[in-house]
Amino acid sequence: MARQKQILNQEQVNLMLTRLAYEVFENNVDEKEIVLAGIKNRGYAIAEMLKAKIEGLSKLKVRLISIEIDKRNPIDCSLSDDKDLDKKSIIVVDDVANSGRTMLYALHPFLNIIAKKIQIAVLVDRKHKSYPICSDYVGKQISTTIDEHVEVRIEKDVVVGAYLK
Repeated sequence: MARQKQILNQEQVNLMLTRLAYEVFENNVDEKEIVLAGIKNRGYAIAEMLKAKIEGLSKLKVRLISIEIDKRNPIDCSLSDDKDLDKKSIIVVDDVANSGRTMLYALHPFLNIIAKKIQIAVLVDRKHKSYPICSDYVGKQISTTIDEHVEVRIEKDVVVGAYLK
């Protein structure tokens, strides 16, 4: 079994999500509605938690949609709801940003709309980008080796921790 080290515990993740919620709200305070687009599965779970935090601290309307990416054919990417996204602030959410590949493909469906702005939020950002992707909202940024892997564990809609393997 591969060795693993816990890099975030449940309490740390909760604090980070609260901070991210404040940052998202501060940068979108003039908006009537924002859209959180979570990448299935863990990215969507993080987006759900972030939505609850934002709604708990503001009156900002937060719409939640999911992004489904086919790993075998990543260009074949779809949104759970693509109606009324023009002129909206959209935040694409994932658990971990590695090379930027998944995020790049997750942005593909938004090329067909005229968004007000598109931003990126991640719980953990690694510094091994192969694609020109930069996260706007980051819970924790870590430097790792190429061979290391970050895993975010979610149980019953709660992030229980993040581990470096």
